[in-house]
Amino acid sequence: MTTVDERRTASAMHAVATRRSPAAAVLALLWAGAAAVVVLWWSDTGSVVGAAGWLTGAGRIAGLLCGYACAVLVGLMARVPMLEVRIGSDRVARWHAMAGRYTVCLLVVHVALILTGYAAQDHASLVHETLNVVLDYPDMLKATAGTMIFFAVGITSMRAARRRTSYEFWYYVHLLTYAAVFLAFFHQLTLGNDFNGKPVATAFWYALYLGVAALVLWFRILGPVRLNLRHRLRVHSVQKEAPGVYSVIVQGRRIEELGAQAGQFFRWRFFGGDGMGWTSTPYSLSAPPREDLLRITVKALGDHSTAVALLRPGTRVWAEGPYGALTADRASSHRTLLIAAGVGVTPLRALFETLPGEVTLLYRARTAEDLALGGELEAIARWRGAQVLYALNGSQGERPALTAESLRAAFPGLAGYDVYICGPHGFAQELYGALRAAGVPDRRIHHESFEL
Repeated sequence: MTTVDERRTASAMHAVATRRSPAAAVLALLWAGAAAVVVLWWSDTGSVVGAAGWLTGAGRIAGLLCGYACAVLVGLMARVPMLEVRIGSDRVARWHAMAGRYTVCLLVVHVALILTGYAAQDHASLVHETLNVVLDYPDMLKATAGTMIFFAVGITSMRAARRRTSYEFWYYVHLLTYAAVFLAFFHQLTLGNDFNGKPVATAFWYALYLGVAALVLWFRILGPVRLNLRHRLRVHSVQKEAPGVYSVIVQGRRIEELGAQAGQFFRWRFFGGDGMGWTSTPYSLSAPPREDLLRITVKALGDHSTAVALLRPGTRVWAEGPYGALTADRASSHRTLLIAAGVGVTPLRALFETLPGEVTLLYRARTAEDLALGGELEAIARWRGAQVLYALNGSQGERPALTAESLRAAFPGLAGYDVYICGPHGFAQELYGALRAAGVPDRRIHHESFEL
């Protein structure tokens, strides 16, 4: 016989399970936009004659699609709540990374084909034609500067380059994408045959870019300004949780109006602390919001996170959010397994306290000393009758194997669980494969990564 609370929990979970992510609809809309661009090019393209005609025609469609991809790229950076919360910040970030690769590839193709086609048409060398286009064509100097910025952003975003540069450097270079899009925009209208004398096509292009600019203005500038003027966030205190791991308690006004949920994160700036106000860095809430307090727990991994330990009470804080979809809204079962590695325990600690139903937390760390927030986890487990399990390295440093077989043995009926994962990218990938092999459906494996 079920209790009233159990029936309410089951009803709430059923309602959550029936909610559909808008991801498919958003992707369909983006691809429909690309199809509209192809139609625009096709309707304005007559008969193609000779190699020069084929080259310039292909260069035109590559340029149009590149221009469209630029708008998509910026739109995905706008931090629209429907995307960041309903779809998930990590998924949107992957879309953004893919759009960036498409944009750079289309840009290379556009430049190469257009210049080659013009050179063939004018019977000139490629070098001569390049100088002629860049120096003599209207708005081409600005477009060339934008192209160079795009290439710089693309190079610094490559995985090999990312491993050799700090997050702060990558962040500053990445912001130049806005300048690149602005500089490249004008030559599309002045030189594009698809827009000259075509008011409908021109209006569509302006609407696309102005719409994306409005999203950026509202959600990346005006929205955060309003949030921070309203809530007046400041550092309340800093406390050490484990070697190199610190919690920052942030105090503000009317915190409950933020609508933050356990499992979500904000992007943080701390003013007056070793340049920490210049970079916006994502950190998850490590406890549910309480009255006028928020808490994050940070491991020293870079310049920004290392400086967290030096923050002083009263330091002004600038926050943007809340973001992320790693929340109770994803759950569809009354049984949940949370699997954390290292500082990835922070959002799962908040979920461990608030998720309804039967909840178990499995915490992976090197040693007992590395277990951040361990005392809190034990207290929560006792309070709600839940379970905390630890997977620590052996005496010789050997790592415990989290395989499909070991997970099934430890958690009978695992295929019926919702599983939340948070930890390093490699750990999450390996664990995802083990869970799928153990029979857990993809829709019940929930993971959000800050890997950039």
